[in-house]
Amino acid sequence: MYLQIYVAMKAMPWYCALPTISEYMVEHGWTRCYAQISDIGWASYIWNLGLYLVIVEFGIYWMHRELHDIKPLYKYLHATHHIYNKQNTLSPFAGLAFHPLDGILQAVPHLIALFLVPTHFTTHIVLLFLEAIWTANIHDCIHWKLWPVMGAGYHTIHHTTYRHNYGHYTVWMDWMFGTLRDPLEEEAKNI
Repeated sequence: MYLQIYVAMKAMPWYCALPTISEYMVEHGWTRCYAQISDIGWASYIWNLGLYLVIVEFGIYWMHRELHDIKPLYKYLHATHHIYNKQNTLSPFAGLAFHPLDGILQAVPHLIALFLVPTHFTTHIVLLFLEAIWTANIHDCIHWKLWPVMGAGYHTIHHTTYRHNYGHYTVWMDWMFGTLRDPLEEEAKNI
């Protein structure tokens, strides 16, 4: 766990790069961000938030999957995170223990979504903050079994098989692209 804390703390200053870049782009009017929900209304806000989350889910799924499938990316970036590959070696700190470039790459879909969907800027920043909490949550080995949420049970399977459960907030992308492995089915097989 000390190594996880060390790797996470070493990478943490670099993780600040993406919010800084996104804020710069927003301030210069390069994105589709807006300041007030009243600018577009609540119905559009909720619709656009859903679209934003779908884009982020899709983007993170494929970014994560490619970090596994493209061997140099895995070897030089993502393997840093996957040294924690057993349930007893995972902890919330493992959720932030990435090579800095790996962590930034997996957050890039949040930035891309700003160019595609009208996005409330404060909501975007809050979602980036929640990203860190979420990654800690899916590495804590406490699975609350709420389908379709990507809980720790699903993500622990990812750390032990390397080929399943690449999704982020949900398991929908894994289900759609054939990489889903359910922890309840795994438990039933082991009984």
